[in-house]
Amino acid sequence: MIAARYARRALLALLLSALAAGAFAQPKQAPKEYAPEVGQSGKDVVWVPTPQSLVDKMLEMAKVTPSDYVIDLGSGDGRTVITAAKRGTRAHGIEYNPDMVALSKRAAAKEGVSGKATFAKADLFESDFSQATVITMFLLPDINLKLRPKILDLKPGTRIVSNSFTMGEWTADQTVNATEGCTSYCTAYLWIVPAKAEGSWRLPQGELDLTQTFQMLSGTLTTGGATAKISNAKMSGDRIRFSVGGAQYTGRVNGGSMEGTVKSSDGTRKWSATRDGKV
Repeated sequence: MIAARYARRALLALLLSALAAGAFAQPKQAPKEYAPEVGQSGKDVVWVPTPQSLVDKMLEMAKVTPSDYVIDLGSGDGRTVITAAKRGTRAHGIEYNPDMVALSKRAAAKEGVSGKATFAKADLFESDFSQATVITMFLLPDINLKLRPKILDLKPGTRIVSNSFTMGEWTADQTVNATEGCTSYCTAYLWIVPAKAEGSWRLPQGELDLTQTFQMLSGTLTTGGATAKISNAKMSGDRIRFSVGGAQYTGRVNGGSMEGTVKSSDGTRKWSATRDGKV
């Protein structure tokens, strides 16, 4: 009787041991891959993906080429960066959510563009994006306004493209709507960072006084003792244009100097000006 009892116990232990071994031998399930949800909270904004048709339109507006360097502020699932990279452009995404960064890296690898599409977990307000030639973003108006001073200090000619939200009183240089494959958030705005041209400029024949509000200019040109208001005056990156009388001035601003051509009824001639009085 005692021997039978010990035998049953031994058999039970053996069965339990076999069951445990079988349980441990079961393959472990792979962790579920992260999948973002539209409307999920982020540090500064909730996540809503930019429709692919608008991504394409934004890059077209900015005239992105392989020689550009695109930085996407708040890159989300990485689609803008990856789309730019597939065009042969170096592109970088700045995103605060580390899961989104990892997701974007996996997507870039899947699309075969990891060499051109990079991502970093970082805070927009602590990041350096001064090397970009194109900035893309889908943020909120108040975030755009907080970033605006930093954006205006970028190299003249840098193109800024925003999905749906503006830069306050800084009027966009171009506005485009995506009409195909887009049902919401279908408007893109483009700004070109203007050179800083405000101030007094000395010309060989007189003085040009400019007042600047973002890319728009106003002011006067004094020549031969006569002063006239300029019109149709605007900056586009480092390029300046204005009219006075029947003459149309075009040129480029380079720090403390500018030069170009002026067309009038007398023909076309060169012109130049400096801020320091040295002509």
